Amino acid sequence: MTTPMLQLEALNTYYGESHILRGVGLELPTGTALGLLGRNGMGKTTLIRTLMGYVRAASGRIAWNGRDVTNQPPERMARLGIGYVPEGRGIFPNLSVRENLVMTARPGPNGSVAWTFERVLATFPRLAERLSHGGQQLSGGEQQMLAIGRALMTNPQLLILDEATEGLAPLVVAEIWRVITRIRETGISTLIVDRNHGAVLAHTDRAVLLEKGQIVASGASGDLARDAALLERYLGV
Repeated sequence: MTTPMLQLEALNTYYGESHILRGVGLELPTGTALGLLGRNGMGKTTLIRTLMGYVRAASGRIAWNGRDVTNQPPERMARLGIGYVPEGRGIFPNLSVRENLVMTARPGPNGSVAWTFERVLATFPRLAERLSHGGQQLSGGEQQMLAIGRALMTNPQLLILDEATEGLAPLVVAEIWRVITRIRETGISTLIVDRNHGAVLAHTDRAVLLEKGQIVASGASGDLARDAALLERYLGV
């Protein structure tokens, strides 16, 4: 059997006395897009932050291409080939668009330099028009494009997108999803969290559904999209 690119086994995470992740296990094969679904407060962002090393796992295992990387620091996870676009974008507001992009530029862990400065600008033409603008001068949509472009400049093998379309205008949201489609076509694996579960299921191969820190459903995205009762039970408001 092929070793999954990413594997979580029986992962448990706490915030103080609060037990957030409860025995979470999932696999993400190379080249796959995985959606992470659930209502607010169900553990999606905590799962990502635990994976990236911002939050310490109390028990369980995180494996990257078969190697145990549990509780490695964020910079180590990034060097392994994981690009992270956090909720809130996390760009540097006092740096220009050019500086935000160039500062993260490096070959991927396998030596890949497929995502160059020029390619990122071709993918996000708006950024090319604003290279000298500070991050704080950009619109919300432009900041999100910059955050994604900055992650791509690391030439990642896996791109994690946490609420990439939150608070954006519909036309910008549509553009972000088009870019995600193009990224997937290049072979980069993706892990996507977004409140629009319909869009997540339309842009992923598989998905898992979290409820109170536990995976309550998983499967092919198309199958989950057709299970209206399941979606209503765990995602309906």
